[in-house]
Amino acid sequence: MKSVINSFIIAIAMYSKIPMPKVDWNQKNMKYSICFFPLVGVVIGALLYAWGRICIACGFGQVCFALVGAVIPVIVTGGIHVDGFMDTSDALHSYAEKEKKLEILKDPHIGAFSVIAVICYFLLFVAGLTQIWRKDHLLLLALGSVISRTLSGMSLVWFPGAKKDGLLYRFSSTAHKQTVRVVLVTVLACCFIGTILIQPVIGSVMSLAAMWVWTYYYYMSKKQFGGITGDLAGYFLCLCELSSVMIVGLLGRVL
Repeated sequence: MKSVINSFIIAIAMYSKIPMPKVDWNQKNMKYSICFFPLVGVVIGALLYAWGRICIACGFGQVCFALVGAVIPVIVTGGIHVDGFMDTSDALHSYAEKEKKLEILKDPHIGAFSVIAVICYFLLFVAGLTQIWRKDHLLLLALGSVISRTLSGMSLVWFPGAKKDGLLYRFSSTAHKQTVRVVLVTVLACCFIGTILIQPVIGSVMSLAAMWVWTYYYYMSKKQFGGITGDLAGYFLCLCELSSVMIVGLLGRVL
């Protein structure tokens, strides 16, 4: 039981800025950590939902909801996934060999393409959020944060890694993979069922889009980098969340 609690603490400490007690990051304590990754999405989703309801109740308007809502995930996570999105964008637009792309991922400096990509990303993210205002749409938005992190966690125990070192390799190599797979698949199934129960059409499209992005992530990472890295995981998570926001926002206005 103690190792499960420590795994929970390590997962929250790693993937968010939520204050947690210090524990040793050893193999025993980390083997179930990936199971708790979706809980960070639960926190983000709850905050987005609460902020949306506050904006509706107080009449703050869609622009206020969207601008603050786009920042909420960054505040909770400290921008760890956005950093990966930017690094990966630079590497992909370098059109270099795999080894060079992996070097770009490790480069602490940012390039022009990463800046362009992150600006476009947040513009689209905010545009999607400006169209979300109904209670059921806010629930779908909240589930989108959980789905993206569940799929990201699944990639750590199913997809090949590009490197045999680094924090992502440490998490995946120490994971009790069979247990992690069962837990994450169960969470994902519950999320997909939840989206369909909330809004059958939008929920189905949102779930299919998340799986499409996950599939793209697998083939792209394998072809371009030889496997996944921590930065690529962040890149996927951002794209997956963006797909959820855009689908809920745009389809929600049409249907």
